[in-house]
Amino acid sequence: MADDLPADAPVGARIRYYRDKRGMSRPVLGGLVGKGPDWVKAVESGRLQTPRLPMLLRIAQALELNDLATLTGNGDAVPVALYAGPRHSALSDVQAALTEYRVSLKAEAPSVSHLMERLRSAWLVRHSSSDHRTQLGALLPGLIRDAQVAARVLRDGERREARRCLAGVYQLADFYVAYQPAPELVWMVADRALTEAQEADDPYLIGAGAWAMVQALRDAGRWDEAIDLATDARNSLAQHLETAPDNWRGMVGALDAELAYVHARRGRHGLAWGHWEEAERVARQLGPDYRHTQTSFSLSVMSAHAVTLGVELRRNGEALRAANTFDPTTIPSLARRGRHLIEVARAYALEGDGDAVFKLLERSQAVASETISYNGFARDMLINLRKKPPVGRAAEVRRLCNRVGLAA
Repeated sequence: MADDLPADAPVGARIRYYRDKRGMSRPVLGGLVGKGPDWVKAVESGRLQTPRLPMLLRIAQALELNDLATLTGNGDAVPVALYAGPRHSALSDVQAALTEYRVSLKAEAPSVSHLMERLRSAWLVRHSSSDHRTQLGALLPGLIRDAQVAARVLRDGERREARRCLAGVYQLADFYVAYQPAPELVWMVADRALTEAQEADDPYLIGAGAWAMVQALRDAGRWDEAIDLATDARNSLAQHLETAPDNWRGMVGALDAELAYVHARRGRHGLAWGHWEEAERVARQLGPDYRHTQTSFSLSVMSAHAVTLGVELRRNGEALRAANTFDPTTIPSLARRGRHLIEVARAYALEGDGDAVFKLLERSQAVASETISYNGFARDMLINLRKKPPVGRAAEVRRLCNRVGLAA
C-alpha cells in the first residue's frame, strides 16, 4: 500500500488516488468505463455506494491495476484476470479483422448467399459446441473480412443484402468478444451491428442490433439509455407484427426480457416482473418449439430469465422456485444452458449453500466449458469456494478451478 494512502481508505478514495497517480481526469476515466465525470466524482467522494464487481473490474483495468485488492483494500491479492476472464487465444486474430481499416480495396466481392450460409453455420456452432468460443474464434476472422469486403464492393440491392449479412456477423462477434479483457471491442461490434442494420434499413436487424447494444449499456450501468433504446426498438418492431415472421415476434420478446433484466439490475421489482410477463406471453404465443437464434429467446429461456431476475433482485427464494419449474436440458443452446446453471448457483450462493453451488458449477463446466471460464460470477463463486470449500470437497474444488483456468 502506498505510504500516502491509508490502509483503511475506502474504495472511492482508492479510485481517486490511483486516477490522480495516472494523471487521468474524471472525464477520461468515466469514458473508459461508460460513465460520466459526475458519476466518478460521486463514487470517489462516497456519495454513491461502492460499484459492483463488474464495474470495479472495468475501473481496475482502466487504471491499469493488476490486483483488484488495490481498490477493495481487503489485503488479499486478487488478480484482475481471475474475475475478468482470460484472453482467448484467437482474440488477437478477431481483433485484427475488426480493426483492419483498409481505405482502398481491390478484391472481388464474395457471394452474399454463400456468406449468409457461413453465418448460419457459425450460429449453429455457437449454440451446439461446449467450446463455442474456440470454434467461433476460428471462423470469425475470415467471415468478418469477407462480409466487410462485400459491403464495400457491392452496389445497389446487393449492397443492402451485404450490409444485412455484415450486421449479423457483428451480432455474432458480440458473443465472442464479450467477457474478455477488451471491452472496447464489445462497444465496437455492438455499434457496428446497429449501424449496418440502419444502413440496410431493416427494422428486424435494427431491433437485433439494439438488443446487443442494450446489453453493453446495461453492463456499463447506463440504465436509462438501455431502457430507452430497448423500449424504442421494441415499439418500432411491434408496429410490424401483424404480418411479420415469427422471428420478429421473438425479437420483441427478447427486448422485453432484456428490459426486465435491466430493471432487475436496478432493483425495481415491479417493472422487472412486468416486462418478464410481457416477454413470457410472447414466448407462449410462439409455442414450446420456437427458438430465436441470436437471443435464445424461448419458453425455456424465459424460465431461466425468471431465475436471473430473482438473483438480481436478491430474492433467492423466488429464484430457486423458478429454477425448480423446468428442466435445464430443455435449453438447446449449450452456452445458454451453462449460463443458466451459473445463475442457479448464484441463487444457492445467496443461501450460503456451498455444496449446491459447487455441484451446479461442475455441471455448468461439463455442459459448456468456455461459458464458465469467461463468466465473472462463476469465477467469483469458485474463488470463494476455494477459500472455504464444502466439507470433503476441497480437492474437487481445486480440480474444477484448474479446469476453469483458476489455478492457485
